Amino acid sequence: MFVNEVNDVKIYNLSAGKSVPEWLTDRRKRSQLMKKVDSRRQIELIQDFDMPGVCTSIRMSPDNQYILATGTYKPRVKCFEVCNLSIKFERCFDSEVTTFEVISDDYSKMVFLQCDRYVEIHAAHGRHYRLRIPRFGRDMKYHKPSCDLFIVGTTKEIYRLNLERGQFLQPYESEASCINACDVSAEHGLLMVGTKEGTVEAWDPRTKTKCSTLDVAIKLPGVKEFPSVSALKFKDGLHMGVGTNSGHVLLYDIRSKEPLLVKDHLNKVPIKRLAFNPNHNAVYSLDEAMLKLWDEQTGKQIAYIESTSSFNDFCTVPDTGMFFLAQEDVKMLTFYVPAMGPAPRWCSFLDNLTEEIESEVVENMYDDYQFVTQKELEELGLEHLIGSNLLKAYMHGYFIDARLYNRAKSIVDPFAFERFRKEKIRQEIESERKPRLQLSSKLPKVNQDLALKIIEEQTNPSAKQASKQTPNLLEDNRFKAMFENTDFSIDKNAEEYKLLAPVLNRLEKSKLKEIKKRIEVARVNELHEEENKPHEESDNDEDLFGLEKSDDDDDEKNSSEAESSDDENVKEFAKEMKRAYKDVKKQRKQELEEMDVEEESKEKNTPAKSRALAPQLSGAKPKEFKMFSLQSSAEMSSVKRGMMKVSLADRVSKVEETNSKVQTIGGSSGNRQMTFDLKKKDLRKRELQLKQHREERKKLIRPIKSLKLKKVNFK
Repeated sequence: MFVNEVNDVKIYNLSAGKSVPEWLTDRRKRSQLMKKVDSRRQIELIQDFDMPGVCTSIRMSPDNQYILATGTYKPRVKCFEVCNLSIKFERCFDSEVTTFEVISDDYSKMVFLQCDRYVEIHAAHGRHYRLRIPRFGRDMKYHKPSCDLFIVGTTKEIYRLNLERGQFLQPYESEASCINACDVSAEHGLLMVGTKEGTVEAWDPRTKTKCSTLDVAIKLPGVKEFPSVSALKFKDGLHMGVGTNSGHVLLYDIRSKEPLLVKDHLNKVPIKRLAFNPNHNAVYSLDEAMLKLWDEQTGKQIAYIESTSSFNDFCTVPDTGMFFLAQEDVKMLTFYVPAMGPAPRWCSFLDNLTEEIESEVVENMYDDYQFVTQKELEELGLEHLIGSNLLKAYMHGYFIDARLYNRAKSIVDPFAFERFRKEKIRQEIESERKPRLQLSSKLPKVNQDLALKIIEEQTNPSAKQASKQTPNLLEDNRFKAMFENTDFSIDKNAEEYKLLAPVLNRLEKSKLKEIKKRIEVARVNELHEEENKPHEESDNDEDLFGLEKSDDDDDEKNSSEAESSDDENVKEFAKEMKRAYKDVKKQRKQELEEMDVEEESKEKNTPAKSRALAPQLSGAKPKEFKMFSLQSSAEMSSVKRGMMKVSLADRVSKVEETNSKVQTIGGSSGNRQMTFDLKKKDLRKRELQLKQHREERKKLIRPIKSLKLKKVNFK
């Protein structure tokens, strides 16, 4: 038995210690227990009080004689009898159990809600009946006066299964989109349900109508996100506890909408279960990291239990200080706190043991304290408290009292609640209206314009696209490289793109204008919401909806103007086509001029001996030779320009008609090269050019021959 002492309150862990493997024999187990000192002091209160894998939920029967627990794996339920301190029976299921209820005094009648939408009703002998509900369930409670079993889950409907008739009744319809928890009062039978929207609805099973709605989320100060209700529990006919996903517990008197007390777990994880100890005015609140015991009147911490693994559920033994914990581990934990009440009758020997045992392990924790860094302390204006008793230095920061922290934060930022209120109103308005354009926050690095166009086509498909049901290229792995590899990026400056796709440029401009208009309208709406005051909520709503109506009217006007100006659009489109062709021609001229300049520079860079050799031998003047080279280069450039006037598509089609061989070589940057066979006409031109070249060579060779003859005569 291990003892922890927190705030002068002793907590006895009756299931602490190392477990012995199951495959060992009894003799081997006894020998290990004799060797280990810790094992000798270990108390095994209930034999085989564990699960094969994980324990998900645990309950105590109403007569306090049986402990029932569900777990995995294989999904099962175990029943332990406290009179014999051992297991009574074990049953297995087809799927895991979400929650269960004991609807009789002992184990003879139980209802299990499973994760695959099945509900199993068990009797003492085993499974009695199995049925299915329309949606996945999250919680259920039994109403004894009407024999109705209320089931809530991922729907706004509260299902009613009457166990006396054996049939479903007309369900209650809630205003929420999803219901997380429910509870029924044993005194007056009122049904309470906790919703995803952070509200609690009260239903009267006698009149089958909703009595009232309680907004819990708006009472939480300093919470940025919108918390939902995760746990509900009645203390008596008038008092109730509510747990939220943000880690807060609120205590209510059902006659008032203001909470009596707000307790923060400071863990920022959902509250899973609540319980009350009316004899000592204590509240038990459980999240996955910790079980806290605190005073109902002041909210002051009494004790706590930290988890080595995540907690799933717990149950208390009424009018005692004992409780059981279900966790993400094999063992089910048993704790005894003498300050919360005496031990149960079936283990009354614990009172004598606890008086004799001295505390061996004492752990202290700074509860109800907030950890702040040096920067946060300066923002709150409390840096002058460093070195005083109000701050406790710890690692890279300080522990400060939570009450002082909340007070300082409210002084530094007094309008935090107003911002939270405005944010909640804005979220409600946005949830009612559908966004016109849904853009993904993460766009690809390559071809972002194409990705935007695909997203718009998927969100607002036309009639043809809806009938074809085209797949989304962004989700298809075959086209993944197109949005990741830069080699596949679209070059809008290439000639092919400008000549063959001028229509796409026009369509992209029109679509980008529409996107910009919609984004500007959304920004104007946000500015109006921020500028308006909180007491003008109704005016804000009217203005926002008025903006939507005005936008729709503008769209209608724009569509009528577009129909009337079709002729003007055609003319503008023709002008853009001409501009595109002119730009391409200019680029080609510039490239040709650059090529000519490069050729001239190469000729100038040739050595002087090679340039002077030909005119000296031929007797021709150097100026005439230069003129010949310039004329030939001019002729070649004129031929090239004439060929470049013809479009690329026409040149390729003509070559294909003559069955010539065409090869395209190049990358994705737009450069292309072709090798092909010339036509007969081109061959004739080539022959004429060769004849001219031969005649020119003869003119140059004649003076050389005359020089040779002169040499012979001289000899």
